[in-house]
Amino acid sequence: MNHVLHGLAANPSLPPELLDRLITIADTDLSSELAAHTDLTPAQLTTLAARGDEIAVQLASEGRLTADDIDPRVQPYAALALLDEGAGRQEWTTFLATHPTTRVREKLAACPDLPPHVVRTLAADPDIQVVAELALWTTSDTAARLAGHPHAEVRRATAANESTPPTVLEMLITGEGIPPAQRCLVCDREETPFVHESSCQRLDCDLLAGAACDGSHQSTVHEIQRMALLNPATPIDAAVPFADHPSMLLRSALAIRPDLPPSVGARLAKDPIPGVRADLAENPAIDDTVIAVLAADHGHDVQRRLAHNPNVPLEVLADLARATRIGSTLLPRIAAAAPDETAQLAASRAPAVRMLPAQRRDLPTAIRDALAADPDAKVAKSVAPHPGLSDAHLRAMVARHGVQVVAKVATNPDASPALLEELARHQPPVRKVFREIARHPHAPAPALLACLTDERARPLAAAHPNLPPAVIAELLIDNDDRVAEAAASNPSLTPTVMSVASRRFVL
Repeated sequence: MNHVLHGLAANPSLPPELLDRLITIADTDLSSELAAHTDLTPAQLTTLAARGDEIAVQLASEGRLTADDIDPRVQPYAALALLDEGAGRQEWTTFLATHPTTRVREKLAACPDLPPHVVRTLAADPDIQVVAELALWTTSDTAARLAGHPHAEVRRATAANESTPPTVLEMLITGEGIPPAQRCLVCDREETPFVHESSCQRLDCDLLAGAACDGSHQSTVHEIQRMALLNPATPIDAAVPFADHPSMLLRSALAIRPDLPPSVGARLAKDPIPGVRADLAENPAIDDTVIAVLAADHGHDVQRRLAHNPNVPLEVLADLARATRIGSTLLPRIAAAAPDETAQLAASRAPAVRMLPAQRRDLPTAIRDALAADPDAKVAKSVAPHPGLSDAHLRAMVARHGVQVVAKVATNPDASPALLEELARHQPPVRKVFREIARHPHAPAPALLACLTDERARPLAAAHPNLPPAVIAELLIDNDDRVAEAAASNPSLTPTVMSVASRRFVL
């Protein structure tokens, strides 16, 4: 791989004559970079599409190739990409439905609006994965028919399809009213009884760990139930009995359902597995009684996940902020907080609580500025990226908290070039600040030159358009391939240097 050529191919300022030249000599990898250019002519698009299926699929998916540009017999995957976008020709589907490559038929089965005769052909496909893919994406009527398929893998896919009728999903999850499956992927390949060990060393084996069949296809039946529990179209009355199921995975699938009844939520709040309780904690369907129980739950990740519940009361959230590490994230309940609630949180005596509104980026000026002047470094660090903060506020923050906030101050979208240059010279130096400055659109040349001294920031700085053109040219021969490629992609690279580089590295 020639990193400089790849950088040039990705350069948005690449002159038309160089774009033509690179297209002429491009291999598949380079063609993928060139295909990202939005100003390609029809002839250039056709040339790139002919380089390989991956490029053609990329261009077709982006709507930059039309049905007139594609021969499905030559480029079936590009034709499938157009069909998937609703831009292909229906007559292609008849040919593709009997294509000798299984993967082609499988991808066709996932396409929308297939003609009835093509659906029938795919439903009778000799490869069960093709039928399963059809079952996953097909219409309600076809899904209902495939729910009774003798192969359990097809039933598993049908259980995951949200178009499957609720009555059919109820049969799949309970096993009542539907004949037992005759085969599964396990007994297709192994003598039963069989359990696939996680330590399996066979290179040609693609069975999942724990896949098992004793004649009842138990691991696939379990997956059918899990898919149906996760399917919002499955009637809740059919799902509720799984609250006491011995499988933790099935109880977790029930715990996240948006239609979970309060009484079932209360039962799951006492589940012996913390993972089930953690899944329940984030479910907006749980009521205040269950929230109160989970707020006192010290099981792994329960309180943190509860903090992410959009319906958690603010007073509970404040207690959670004091009790657990929530991280630097804007919580849903905080994002939806009313102005008076935001002001109340920002005035809390607890720094962990003040950090919550500090993650917002739409704070009123008075609250924003007060949090920027907060005596606690973690609060100031949280609000440092907030738009609208003046250089004076940001400098005061750095003066007050030093290395604890320098990197976050450098992420502020309104930080001036002068301030970024000061941050690059900060003593003691903060290595992470160089990466943030190198990403900042306002970074001036002196600050970027300082960023080049840091190994991790160097590729970012090499791609920054404010870097002097002479420095960019020097970086084309850098010992680090990442730096050379980034420099070649820099839009401030002069056309003359681009031309010289293209000739040099092609030769």
